[in-house]
Amino acid sequence: MQYNHQEIEKRWQQFWADNLTFKASNTSDKPKYYVLDMFPYPSGAGLHVGHPLGYIASDIYARYKRHKGFNVLHPQGYDSFGLPAEQYAIQTGQHPAITTETNIKTYRRQLDNIGFSFDWSREVRTSNPEYYKWTQWIFIQLFNSWYNKDTDKAEDVSTLVSKFETEGNANINAVSDEDITVFSAEEWKGFSVEKQQEILLQYRLTFLSDTEVNWCPALGTVLANDEIVNGVSERGGHPVVRKKMTQWSMRISAYAQRLLDGLQNIDWPQPLKDSQTNWIGRSQGAMVSFDVENYDAKIDVFTTRPDTIFGVSFMTLAPEHELVAKITTDEQREAVEAYVEATSKRSERDRMADVKTISGVFTGAYALHPFTGKQVPIWIGDYVLASYGTGAVMAVPCGDQRDYDFAKHFGLDIPNIFADVDISEKANDVKDGIKLANSDFLDGLNYKKGMKTVIYELEKRGFGYGKINYRLRDAVFSRQRYWGEPFPVYYKNGMPQMIEAKHLPIVLPEVEKYLPTEDGKPPLGNAEVWAWNTETAEVVSNDLIDNETVFPLELNTMPGWAGSSWYFNRYMDSTNEGEFVSKEAVDYWKEVDLYIGGSEHATGHLLYARFWQKFLFDRGLLPVDEFAKKLINQGMILGTSAIVYRITGTDKYVSKNLKGEYETDEIRVDVKLINTSDELDIEALKKWQPQFENAEFVLEEGKYIVGREVEKMSKRWFNVVNPDDICEEYGADALRLFEMFLGPLEQTKPWKTSGISGVYSFLKKLWKLYVGESGINVSDAEPTKDELKTLHKTIKKVEEDIENFSFNTSVSTFMIAVNELTAQKCNKRAILEPLLVLVSPYAPHISEELWSQLGHTESISTVAFPKFEASHLVESTKNYPISFNGKMRFTLELPLDMSKDEIEKTVMAHEKTQAQLQGRTPKKVIVVPGKIINIVG
Repeated sequence: MQYNHQEIEKRWQQFWADNLTFKASNTSDKPKYYVLDMFPYPSGAGLHVGHPLGYIASDIYARYKRHKGFNVLHPQGYDSFGLPAEQYAIQTGQHPAITTETNIKTYRRQLDNIGFSFDWSREVRTSNPEYYKWTQWIFIQLFNSWYNKDTDKAEDVSTLVSKFETEGNANINAVSDEDITVFSAEEWKGFSVEKQQEILLQYRLTFLSDTEVNWCPALGTVLANDEIVNGVSERGGHPVVRKKMTQWSMRISAYAQRLLDGLQNIDWPQPLKDSQTNWIGRSQGAMVSFDVENYDAKIDVFTTRPDTIFGVSFMTLAPEHELVAKITTDEQREAVEAYVEATSKRSERDRMADVKTISGVFTGAYALHPFTGKQVPIWIGDYVLASYGTGAVMAVPCGDQRDYDFAKHFGLDIPNIFADVDISEKANDVKDGIKLANSDFLDGLNYKKGMKTVIYELEKRGFGYGKINYRLRDAVFSRQRYWGEPFPVYYKNGMPQMIEAKHLPIVLPEVEKYLPTEDGKPPLGNAEVWAWNTETAEVVSNDLIDNETVFPLELNTMPGWAGSSWYFNRYMDSTNEGEFVSKEAVDYWKEVDLYIGGSEHATGHLLYARFWQKFLFDRGLLPVDEFAKKLINQGMILGTSAIVYRITGTDKYVSKNLKGEYETDEIRVDVKLINTSDELDIEALKKWQPQFENAEFVLEEGKYIVGREVEKMSKRWFNVVNPDDICEEYGADALRLFEMFLGPLEQTKPWKTSGISGVYSFLKKLWKLYVGESGINVSDAEPTKDELKTLHKTIKKVEEDIENFSFNTSVSTFMIAVNELTAQKCNKRAILEPLLVLVSPYAPHISEELWSQLGHTESISTVAFPKFEASHLVESTKNYPISFNGKMRFTLELPLDMSKDEIEKTVMAHEKTQAQLQGRTPKKVIVVPGKIINIVG
């Protein structure tokens, strides 16, 4: 009876689906365990073998926890809004919903083929109106909230209005816009409704503001920093410019300190924690105001080294700074405008990374030093970012390397106020004891005391104040795209109004074109039925807009991270139509116990999700303020690309080992055209792409050998391996085992399909341990001591490996166990049944099949995990080497509890001892119990 993986795997996948084997309950008496993968974006390419790596690891752990008696929630869904589907719609005219549905069907089939134990009854899709109804609802909660610094949490905006009505805003300790106008309670009551709404927008956690954004004209949308690579859009490689637009933003900066503090309470990889810490960027220093000469304007600067203020010799503004246009002189205007235009084409990331290029332009204006009154020339430079700090720096060239380089390049003043310090030494590296000159209150102070003294003087003289600053900026939340969550917002007299929650969802409308309108409005500007009737509470034709009862709806959509910032909570109660998650469900599941996904989301999804979680916790909607206890970043599986070598300037291709004779260009070709010996199928290549139809090939020994390169698995490099092909030829169990066997989960490792045959051979050997020619071959006889030893050392090792997420070493352990049991000719049920349970998290299909053939009717998935018994690993005998005059002649197995005299008597009476002595009496017998026996004769 042969091992037929195709038949077995289809049967058990159908069994799991029909019997809802992995459906989790919200009311179980069992302890809970929540295992989650970062849900995928369903691209048209489907999965390649690199994608399931984390899914396989999480599935092993989920299955293991079920064996351990836990009620396991292991859901899956799709992050199904996004730019790729929209771009495809623009190119083809096909609605993104259609392509998304097609792609999801492909993903679902592939995921099912690999045998994951997902609870599909809880599937979510961010593009489903039943799901984004609650994303819209959360947006409304954010809009109706403000951050109270006194209570250090978000509160309903009604509590803020109450304060305004009774005391005005002079003493309100809130996270808000910087330019807040102070008013009394009476003044508040006298403001118009529109004025009150304008003021509240300065406090709300989601708000409208004019913001510098990354604008991609070709895509017609704003891009996040992580959607830009080398100054162009990641999608399509289009130019990106900086542009000021009115956008919805999220006041994530309110949570900066709590986001930092919370990192201490979660078991996440330290490099990822470091990324978030650096991104949040807490620094302590002072805010300093410089008056601009001849203008009613001030330049605010945040500095971590206020004690260096007497070294300021110039100021640098970000080219986007709002004062640049105002203060630039006529003589400098042309140069400044040209520089601003050039800078707008560089992304913030590129500007931050470029430490070598020195560029800038003088504005022609001067600031006045707050202490000395001296003129300080004001420059602009692209190394200063509008989104970081205040968009301005006070340059101290004797204390900062970049300021020094800038001053040196442009011939600016470099006062040396530090004694005995190299002029290029960074201020943060300066040690205590440095003496500062040029002031009447800093002489003799070290720099730490100097900082406090300067802050005191700044506050006393009204030039500034001490401040803790964060690099973290409020998150832009608008996208000029079609395929995203619509905002539940309409506009009355230019002010945003929230649609009542009972009328949600506001469903994405149909449009004829997915591009922005001709007059530059977002794609929703093409919708003909996109207005809100406040009387009938429905979306109606734009023709009915009268700004009395029918008003225009928001044309932007939400960003991709909106739906992914809370989906883990929806899985707890995914079919609830009345609330985003019930109290009963969230009180039971609380948070994710194990989250597996990529480190590339450190400062995107993972930071935003922590922000939303803390907000929902503040509003009493969730019981915990961190959504995932433990996070593991899986590594990447690399592909092995195939390279052909074109002789430069010709249509001739030379085999790998002959290319040294020519100047060649490397061209990657589809790995499916290469055999296991790296030999190219030339005829198949000619049919693959037109460029190869008439090509000539220079062969070596009658073959064309390609070069190989291990690199990222990608359609771009034609090195993608489809898991469908692997499952077809070797089976899902072999794929699962092989991906784990490649190396530690967190490490990057190369894929080589030829290696999977060894794992497949192991599965066939495992099968033969249970099944003979005529069927199952298992006895109820008592196991031997050696068989029990093999089993229990395997139990111990596998349990330790799974608990430590060392899945690769478990696969080796299985192979050793099967080899030992095969050698022992073991067919004992007491050994083979527990072994199957150990293997089942890794290779569930073959385990279910053999479990069934052993006579069981229930699934193996909830059978108790075998218990390790240490007694089976304790040796009761010792195989002693018996030596004569120091030379070992034979071995003898004796009980470990024998006394020294008993050992000597037994050895001396043995026939082999007598044969060695040949009647002689030894001089002495040396016995060390448990170690050696030496007969000296």
